[in-house]
Amino acid sequence: MHDNKHIYTVSQLCIETRLTLESHFLTISIEGEISNLARPASGHIYFTLKDDKAQVQCAMFRAQLRKTGFVPENGMHVMLKARVSLYEARGNFQLIAEQMELAGEGLLRQQFEALKNKLLNEGLFEGSIKKPLPALAKKIGVVTSSSGAAVHDILKVLNNRFPSIPVLIYPVMVQGDKAKHEISDAIQLANKREDCDVLIVARGGGSLEDLWAFNEEIVARAIHDSSIPIISAVGHEVDFTIADYVADFRAPTPSAAAEAISPDQYQWISHFNYLAKQLTNTLSLNITDKNQLLNNLQHRLKQTHPGKQLQMHAQRLDDCQARLLQGPNVAMQNAKLRLSDLKSQLMSQHPQRLIDGYQHRLSRLKHQLPAPIQRTLQQEKLRFAQSHTGLEALSPLATLSRGYSITKREADGMIIKSTNNVRLNDKLVIQLADGTIQTNVDSIHEK
Repeated sequence: MHDNKHIYTVSQLCIETRLTLESHFLTISIEGEISNLARPASGHIYFTLKDDKAQVQCAMFRAQLRKTGFVPENGMHVMLKARVSLYEARGNFQLIAEQMELAGEGLLRQQFEALKNKLLNEGLFEGSIKKPLPALAKKIGVVTSSSGAAVHDILKVLNNRFPSIPVLIYPVMVQGDKAKHEISDAIQLANKREDCDVLIVARGGGSLEDLWAFNEEIVARAIHDSSIPIISAVGHEVDFTIADYVADFRAPTPSAAAEAISPDQYQWISHFNYLAKQLTNTLSLNITDKNQLLNNLQHRLKQTHPGKQLQMHAQRLDDCQARLLQGPNVAMQNAKLRLSDLKSQLMSQHPQRLIDGYQHRLSRLKHQLPAPIQRTLQQEKLRFAQSHTGLEALSPLATLSRGYSITKREADGMIIKSTNNVRLNDKLVIQLADGTIQTNVDSIHEK
């Protein structure tokens, strides 16, 4: 240590190291995954760029960050153009990012969203242009790999549900650069041949890169231009592709696509059995109704038969002849009975008989008239005598004749019943049996 000709300070070492790094590497391109992303108030970002074996600290200043066109997030796979440097205050090796682009799956997702928005604005996702699926397909076309799991899943479901539906497979590559052209060509070929009334475009699950052929614009436009209804069944339930949005029906899996386009044979058999039973019952009821109608018509025919009509007219003729022969005798008997009734009524209303009745009633009334009148007079006389006696007993004049008098106050005619009713010098009128006396009150003496 004492042999060194020059002793560095820490800051000198960091400065020379930084200068050496910056002069040696200049600007480099590097790819990795963002982690430990920090966003301070300054608007700069600080993060770690890593792969499966190493990591390096990175910084990107606000001015360069505005040019990225997306918001960096943890987990994004990005491509950086950066300067190799050293943060002297801590002695940390770092990269100063000048440009940032999405790489790998992140770039694909950016392209996915761009194409999705483009086709959406063109109206390729509109529900109004979706074609309905056939209720029962006469032939199903399948655009997929002939060796993949998707075609086996589709055929297995169709065989279990409705094996009588024929299936035509259009074998294509479902991954790689040629896949998009083979898929679009197969869709166009199926439309040209017109031997299928529904198409299933399918493949099994995979990464975004694996499914990318179904996110290509050429495939989306082939699906949109198809006159045959198309079911998209790409990947698993969580996987969404551009083909899913453009297709007339999106199935979460290839098996679900086969299930969506094929009826359940057991349900159909059950329904057919039900319809056969209904048809049998309907025919049976119709036959019963027709037999009943036939019996009614036969009965009506018998009733309207000429021989039956002749029998009825002959019987009616006999009845008329019998009534014609019996008519005069019956009429004479009825006339005699009516004459007898009229004679009886006439005798009961004879004038002499009525006069005798009235004379008898008059004699009875004359005999009965004096007794009630005498009885009534006696009762009225008795009532008058009783009323006169009672009136005499209650009359004030009778009381006065016995020596009593009535004293009244001259001013208002009030009858004096107590010394409290008069005052000194009041004028009084004393009524006697034969006249009245006027007097003044000179003194009042109470008991």
